[in-house]
Amino acid sequence: MLVYEDLLNNEETFSPAMLLKMAFISEGKGDYSSASFFLAKYYDQNPNQRVITKIKSLTEQVNLIGYELDDGDRLFKFVTDFQTELSSTFSFLLFLSLILLFVFRTKADKPRYYLPTAVLIVLVFVVNNFLSEPKTGIVTGSPTLIMDQPTAGGKLIEVVEPGHRVVIKSTKDVWYEVSWGEKVAFVKKDNITRL
Repeated sequence: MLVYEDLLNNEETFSPAMLLKMAFISEGKGDYSSASFFLAKYYDQNPNQRVITKIKSLTEQVNLIGYELDDGDRLFKFVTDFQTELSSTFSFLLFLSLILLFVFRTKADKPRYYLPTAVLIVLVFVVNNFLSEPKTGIVTGSPTLIMDQPTAGGKLIEVVEPGHRVVIKSTKDVWYEVSWGEKVAFVKKDNITRL
């Protein structure tokens, strides 16, 4: 287990099988918080309903927030998994179109001949700059206060127990700005473990 933790924490290298083994070992030791963390990290890589069911049984909670995926989320996950391949393909096609424009520069006298090159430039830019998976975290503090403002004087939205998954939008001092259902909320950094 120490080797796995060293790989995960220091080298930030892991495989799905390694995360499942770490969750199994942590559960066997009675460390349900760590087991939930490893399963949530696994869920980020391989969204699966069985993982959610296991996290619910570990945390003894029926209504965990943050594990819902719609078709748009699944499509975005699929595209981000193949980001390198998409970037390489579009870059190759862009290079090829630039060569063709150079070779046929005397015949390419109308703007429509430049349209594929312009579209490929935009696609390469979008794939390289806007396709990144959202930063996520799991609630590990007990109890955790979900606030509407990054201050202790803000309005309390909800008090939750560990196990909920949140998308981290930004940081403000000792607070994370997170997505909480359909709302924007704030949680103290001490209560969130980044995945």
